[in-house]
Amino acid sequence: MSEEKKQGFFSRLFAGLSKTRANIANGFSAVFGLEYIDDDFYEELEEILITADIGVNATDEILESLKEQVKERHIHKPSECRELLINTIRERMDVGENAYDYENQTSVLLVVGVNGVGKTTSIGKLAAQEKSRGRKVILAAADTFRAGAIEQLTEWAHRAGVEIIAQNEGADPGAVVFDAVAAAKARRADLLICDTAGRLHNKKNLMNELQKINRIIDREYPEAYKETLIVLDGTTGQNALAQAREFMQVADVAGIILTKMDGTAKGGIAVAIQAELGLPVKYIGVGEHIDDLQKFDAESYVNAIFSE
Repeated sequence: MSEEKKQGFFSRLFAGLSKTRANIANGFSAVFGLEYIDDDFYEELEEILITADIGVNATDEILESLKEQVKERHIHKPSECRELLINTIRERMDVGENAYDYENQTSVLLVVGVNGVGKTTSIGKLAAQEKSRGRKVILAAADTFRAGAIEQLTEWAHRAGVEIIAQNEGADPGAVVFDAVAAAKARRADLLICDTAGRLHNKKNLMNELQKINRIIDREYPEAYKETLIVLDGTTGQNALAQAREFMQVADVAGIILTKMDGTAKGGIAVAIQAELGLPVKYIGVGEHIDDLQKFDAESYVNAIFSE
């Protein structure tokens, strides 16, 4: 990605997280302006972080780390804790280079998520980005029960300039994936992205469906690297965490695509997700354009939330 595009995305992320930043900044100016580091200081800090949807577990861990550093460094003034706190959060968010293993080998990505979170849109954007890197990408329309899902994915395939394998609405998702795997092998695709079911109300059906899809891929395409990503709507805060937990019971989820981060006061949710679920946020989305989904960058994210 060009430096100009990177800067443009960061500007949109920075603007999108302005509500979260304002909430945190107001609280920070008060708490870091206190005279002493005492129980009140830590309690107020806890309240600010939880209000930003950083989550109880993540907040506890962050504050424990801060307390240790304050003790080790013999810090007495709250004003000296600000950078320590921000660095503690930044270190927790780094996803590492191996988070994108599928970029460098023949791979299948299964993408799950409930309706309305931006799943199909994220798949289209990801396909476009991978194609722009010179990779041959095929999409599989295996979310066959949601009305309009196939048409929506087909539209994104056209936009991204990639091939799509689809059947009629209501078709067996396993059959769609079987055809898509055959196409990926025959055409020597680098990446197959499968749009899969987004229903949680009947978990047993969902589990059976995902298990069947995984069996087909393991049997027909054993040489491919396989990974499952879940798409979550950042504006839903703790509800997004609940959805992720449910999907983790039925699928081997390896990472998160966090969408709709433009205009949310719950921007701390990315910190909560990584602390509570042990899953990395791999991509972050801030709008509708193809460039509005980018790899998660801890530095940019933390800057967008905590910049003065």
